[in-house]
Amino acid sequence: MTQINDATLSTIPSPCFVLEEELLARNLAVFDRVQQAAPIRVMLALKGFSLFHSFPQLRTVLKGASASSLWEARLAAEEFGTEVHVYSTAYRAEDVPDILPIASHMTFNSLTQWEQFRSQVLNSTPHQPSPGLRINPEYSPVKTALYNPCQPSTRLGVSASQMGETLPEGIDGFLSHNLCESDSFALEKTIANVEKLFGRFLPQLKWLNFGGGHLMTRKDYDVDHAIDVLNAFHDRHPHIQLLMEPGSAIAWETGFLIGKVLDLIPINDLVNVMLDVSFTAHMPDCLEMPYKPAIRGARAPETGDTMYRMGGSSCLAGDFLGDYAFDRELKVGDRIIFEDMMHYTMVKTSMFNGVVHPSIGRIDKEGNFKLWREFSYEDYRSRLG
Repeated sequence: MTQINDATLSTIPSPCFVLEEELLARNLAVFDRVQQAAPIRVMLALKGFSLFHSFPQLRTVLKGASASSLWEARLAAEEFGTEVHVYSTAYRAEDVPDILPIASHMTFNSLTQWEQFRSQVLNSTPHQPSPGLRINPEYSPVKTALYNPCQPSTRLGVSASQMGETLPEGIDGFLSHNLCESDSFALEKTIANVEKLFGRFLPQLKWLNFGGGHLMTRKDYDVDHAIDVLNAFHDRHPHIQLLMEPGSAIAWETGFLIGKVLDLIPINDLVNVMLDVSFTAHMPDCLEMPYKPAIRGARAPETGDTMYRMGGSSCLAGDFLGDYAFDRELKVGDRIIFEDMMHYTMVKTSMFNGVVHPSIGRIDKEGNFKLWREFSYEDYRSRLG
């Protein structure tokens, strides 16, 4: 994390998502190294991180953006401005005419959707996206069912048995997305399964997208092994352009959500800390996954510690998380900094209960804060009519 002095901290409104540009640059250096050492093009997955104010910095390394809807595709085309790879679980017919002119690649989730839109794609003028199919490699290391796209009877991707023996006419590539914050050995096993189940089609492909879930910016990720795995695949299939579209990894540990203590309520053997941020509205993965985020200056409670339970600002009974200990006694007005809140946070926030929505800003490499966006009652009201 960037060292932030008290003077800078005092200029940040509460609540606020804060991107740290120095840490984003550190992550981008990892992907720059991978692209230099292996024949892979790395793209930004907007579903994980779509803070378009940071796109000029991301464009210095990443080769494009991947989108899961028309709106994400428009944002990629308007703000990222390079390749736009579009995949949808099910395209709406009324959206396809608007996607075709801006998509460089367009991937379909099923054979039936491909048949429905094949003629439109192949006859698109003056620009035709490169068509692909999402495949199900029938392997995923993900234990949480909510995030496992290869669970039994999955709706995501075409299985080898569904594909048959002939590649559908017009298809240029495959998308295999089966990982979530996974390591290089999961990538290696994914490639083995793709070759085993879909190897008969590989000689006909122009590109193969290994999707997201490659957590290359985590400290214990074996980047060298991933590079070796990708190079080995390329040696076997040199005609295939390799792609990946990390979600979490791009913005992993690059910023925080800052909130403020509004009230302290001692109950039995703990203190409920009432915050101006909400887990259900602002950090939903904490409750859905679930996971316990790190708080700057906090640790796991030990015998004799005052135990603090973080309470969200909505009226949902389960809008709380804990428990934490601090080396100092918390007071009303104290700032609470939730670490690693860039990926899959801002893209999932809601305005449930009308709680104040966090602002968005950044800390530059010199340690200065700039406010990018504040939200108002009008933002809340306009969503409802």
